[in-house]
Amino acid sequence: MSKLKTRRAAAKRFSFTGTGKIKRRRAYHRHNFTDCQSKTAKVRGRQPAYVKPGDAELVKKMLPYG
Repeated sequence: MSKLKTRRAAAKRFSFTGTGKIKRRRAYHRHNFTDCQSKTAKVRGRQPAYVKPGDAELVKKMLPYG
């Protein structure tokens, strides 16, 4: 059987932690929305988030090395 190709778009967006969780970035942090977002939302947007278990199965199929 041939090797599985990695989905490059997924490889740029997700990374694996040492324990096997999939890390992702949070939405709405592309620009500095000083008027729209609260301070709490802006601080939370800087911190990484983890993919939910149901979505993690799809991401693992896109990243065969995970």
